[in-house]
Amino acid sequence: MTPAIETDALTKRFDDTTVVSDLRLTVPEKSVYGFLGPNGAGKTTTMRMLTTLTRPTSGTARVAGQSIDNRDAVVSRIGFLPEEPPLYDELTAREQLRYVAGLRDVGAEERINTLLDRFDLADDADERVSTYSKGMKQKTALIQAILHEPELVFLDEPTSGLDPRAARTVRELISELTDDGMTVFLSTHILPVVEELADTVGVLHDGNLVAEDSPERLTHRAEQEQSLEDVFLDVTSEEEKAVSQ
Repeated sequence: MTPAIETDALTKRFDDTTVVSDLRLTVPEKSVYGFLGPNGAGKTTTMRMLTTLTRPTSGTARVAGQSIDNRDAVVSRIGFLPEEPPLYDELTAREQLRYVAGLRDVGAEERINTLLDRFDLADDADERVSTYSKGMKQKTALIQAILHEPELVFLDEPTSGLDPRAARTVRELISELTDDGMTVFLSTHILPVVEELADTVGVLHDGNLVAEDSPERLTHRAEQEQSLEDVFLDVTSEEEKAVSQ
């Protein structure tokens, strides 16, 4: 089986600063890969390389079976939800989704209606996005990311800043994506999110992949290894900071 994501020595430097160093990942198809680390660890830069938005300084990667050098081939097979949802406040959710469907040349009216209903947005679909709560915007952006039925979806901090109820809804929706056969690459600094959802967790710290395992085994290792425990303490500190905001 071809991996959904495979990287070899993927590296990104800005001037004299190495943001991601020698990253080697293999993500199986139809799984949830949790990419865990404190803010500033290099998670977003990694996702931008894997989604072809940023070129690596060195190294290679294949995403959905395609080299990231082949941007068009990769983009047609993936969905991407960045931390700040790319929505137009003056549009309604339905108009936003129709606009995106047009950009991708997808005849998606029936799918738009199905997803709006599935994500509990049908009753508000004709209201302007500017009137939406953050949770509603996040759900609209998630629909936007999967509208074209991608093989693989990248989610960057999808629950960050949401109230507990909205965060729970988004986590449930992520779980449903794998039931639909998608691969999910989930970047977060919130430990319970990957503990609940991920099949495998990679821990990024200062641009380096310092551990990779199942959530249960990683938690156990963190109790035994001082260096890994320090990383988990950093993540927990970021989580507490996010909750307090």
